[in-house]
Amino acid sequence: MKLANDISDGFDAVGDIHFPIEASSNLNVPDIFIVARLVQAILNNKTVNVTYTSLSSGTGERELVPHAIVDNGLRWHVRAYDRKSQSFRDFVLTRISKVTIMETSEEIELAVEDADWQKVIPLVLVPHPKNIEHPLAIALDYGMENGQLVLNVRAAMAGYLLRRWNVDYTEQAALRGPEYQLWLQNRLALNKVSNLAIAPGYKDMILERH
Repeated sequence: MKLANDISDGFDAVGDIHFPIEASSNLNVPDIFIVARLVQAILNNKTVNVTYTSLSSGTGERELVPHAIVDNGLRWHVRAYDRKSQSFRDFVLTRISKVTIMETSEEIELAVEDADWQKVIPLVLVPHPKNIEHPLAIALDYGMENGQLVLNVRAAMAGYLLRRWNVDYTEQAALRGPEYQLWLQNRLALNKVSNLAIAPGYKDMILERH
């Protein structure tokens, strides 16, 4: 991160030295004023009325009780209790065009009631047993110990992590292709997690069950 942002920790004391580093561009950047209003509501346990545009229902107003701003590796979203669906959900920040702070939220709408947010589960990632010929290379990439990388993550974030790193979620490591370099070894740990639809291989497993 320091290299990508041209921070050299004093190595350029002699003069201006720029490292030959390039980083991929961010394709979506949230409005800082939208973020500021949401953070204000979070810090004061307030409800917000937002104008939100979703892929399924278009543009409309929603009453949310936000409790966290999250970078899932690909885009930013706000974790909030949605009064319309009466459930905790994720809302993409770039799809929020207006925020109005309202009244104080109720206890059942607070972060402590968000089960998937409060639950932390271990993910055991290993080199893909069928796509990788030399697993040591992958072990070095991810700093694995004994051929495993164990990450403790919030259940609400598990699906995002699996998608970002193309982790094969299938039971028998069934996904093929060079992009699938990792396999989730302890898939059963996610049995009760609700937001896994975006995990690589999740849809294939659903079809197999039916």
